Amino acid sequence: MVTAQAVAARVTDPELPMLTLADLGVLREVSEKDGKVVVAITPTYSGCPAMDTMRDDLVHALRGAGYAEVEVRTVLRPAWSSDWITEDGRRKLAEAGISPPGAAPRRSGPVPLTLGPPARRVRCPHCGSAETELLSEFGATACKALHRCRACREPFEHVKEI
Repeated sequence: MVTAQAVAARVTDPELPMLTLADLGVLREVSEKDGKVVVAITPTYSGCPAMDTMRDDLVHALRGAGYAEVEVRTVLRPAWSSDWITEDGRRKLAEAGISPPGAAPRRSGPVPLTLGPPARRVRCPHCGSAETELLSEFGATACKALHRCRACREPFEHVKEI
């Protein structure tokens, strides 16, 4: 039988299907004890609508692999960071035409409130140009922003730094 860890690590993200939950960094822990599998996942942000689908997909994959008793837990601490996306995951995003996030901001204490869009240096995943512009702070999902390249004129999504 394939290990529960290996099965869970192959489950893909419902919003970014080119990534596994392991690539995205939301798969935190998989343990097996007395025939029961417990999986811990962390949402990319509070209220992420994909969490129910992730949970269902994990349960379905693990039961399909022969694990009868599966529990999926949501772990909120520490909060997910876009820094948890693996190098392989970043490569897969770029290959799919989605700009991977840069380094997440480092903060301690309260998060400052800014009224303008964050300043990001976003490279075009199509041609590599840094001459890009923000079209919308929200793309197809809340964790992505919509940009356009000024060089090749192609629109693309960018995974936000969190």
